[in-house]
Formats: sequence, C-alpha cells, structure tokens
Amino acid sequence: MIIQKFGGAAMRNREMRRLCIHRIQEGLKSHDEVIVVVSAIGRQESPYSTDRLLSITPSLKFSSASWDLAASCGELIASAVLSAELEEAGIPNRVMHSMNSGIRTIGSFGNATIETIETSHIKRTLQDHKCLIIPGFQGMNAAGDYMTLGRGGSDLTAIALGSSLNAAHVEFFKDVPGVMSADPHIHAEAKKFDSLTIDEFIPLLDCERPVIQKRAALHAKKTAIPLCVRGIAAAEDGTWIVPHSL
Repeated sequence: MIIQKFGGAAMRNREMRRLCIHRIQEGLKSHDEVIVVVSAIGRQESPYSTDRLLSITPSLKFSSASWDLAASCGELIASAVLSAELEEAGIPNRVMHSMNSGIRTIGSFGNATIETIETSHIKRTLQDHKCLIIPGFQGMNAAGDYMTLGRGGSDLTAIALGSSLNAAHVEFFKDVPGVMSADPHIHAEAKKFDSLTIDEFIPLLDCERPVIQKRAALHAKKTAIPLCVRGIAAAEDGTWIVPHSL
C-alpha cells in the first residue's frame, strides 16, 4: 500500500486530474492498494478553492465551527470530482469522508490536532476497493464537528494515514520535479535533490512556499515513514526523503 497526495495545483482542472489518474494507475499496478488524499481544487481565486469558499460571507469569522465546516467543503468537492473521473476511467474507488475516514481530532477549530486514526473501516473497505479517496485537511471531533488542520493540513492527513496504515511510503505530487535547492519559479538555476534525510529536509521548509507543511514533515520524522516528492507531469523518481542516511 502507498499513500498518494494531490494538491490544489494538481487538481485544478480536468487535464491535470488526468495526470493524477495516471499516477494512481501506476500506484495500483506497483503497490496493489492506493489511498488518495486530495486538497481543494485550485488555489486562491479558483471557484472551489478554500479561500473562495470562505469568502462566501464575512459572517464566517464569527463562528469558528462554521468556518471549519465551510473550509472542509473544498476537499469534499475535490474527492467527489476525482472519484467520478476515476470511475469514468474504469478505476473502481470509494470516498471515505466524515466519520468513515476514521480521523479523530482534538484542539482548536482551524488548527486541530489528529488525536487518532481508527483504521478498521478503511481496512475492511480495501478488501473490495483497492483505491480509496480521503479528503485532506480535516477530521471530526468527539461531538461530530468538522475540524481543519491548518493551512497545508492535507499533507499532515497523508502522512498520518501512511503511518497508521503502515504504508510503504507517502507520495506528494507537485508542479515541480521534486525538492529543489531553491524556488524554481524564481531561481531558474535551482537543482533537484535526488534524496534527503528527514533532518536535511525539514530546514528547507522554513520558506514562503514550503513544498509540504512543516508540521506534516515533523510527523513523518516522528513516525519514520519514507516520503517521495514528485512532479505530477512526468514519471520521474522525484526526491526521496528517508528517516536516516542510507
């Protein structure tokens, strides 16, 4: 089993989602079972992005529970869209959302902590469906309220699931070919790292546009799960991030 995480840029339109489907097909062929974690479709002004959903009314700022409920809808929409397009491509799948995801949260709305992941329902569903989609960025507290995990929280969802399900590794698909020495959108001379230890990787996340959420990377260090950051557009190896030096 592997975990594959697709961000907003990878999910932004049908053409890009076809690339996501190709990567899922590759994952199923090589690892038999794939858990897909998705972010909301697009970024900022995209119609189904988290930022756009939260701009529906300024009143959301008066209710943190309502804010999180609205914010979580972006990943739910993305999950439904990708699920339908996978079915169209002949790939059976199930969306595991709300209580079915097993992700239980505590703490504050807008910056919740994953307390535990109950994996029994996921494991039972994998017996009949080898591809499952789980909305990132969210979980539910004991009262049944949606809670979000902070900006970039879908990365944490993917790594926490990988650790709880003993996945072989977690893959992150990006609009860059891997972890770069600098932001390639600004520095054309930026080079891709072939591999890094988690301790080498974490300091690289102290920047304006970290390749994954730093909180998620710290969880990967704690649980010693391997990560792979790959480009969505090309079937390259990307950058492997391993717990220790080989």
